[in-house]
Amino acid sequence: MNKQPIEQAFDRDLRLSKVAMQRAAQRARDLANATGTSIVVSHDGVIEHLKPGTRDLQTQK
Repeated sequence: MNKQPIEQAFDRDLRLSKVAMQRAAQRARDLANATGTSIVVSHDGVIEHLKPGTRDLQTQK
């Protein structure tokens, strides 16, 4: 397995995938807040339902 950070990958798509995933996650949080929908996430194998308007679902930067 390659131990090189993904930001240093030779493949441009792979190199930019982390930023794209962060952008998609932010859009999902924004949409959930706008529509009153919960987001389901897993932290250390524990599934959580994050409700709109809670601190956990606010912008993560």
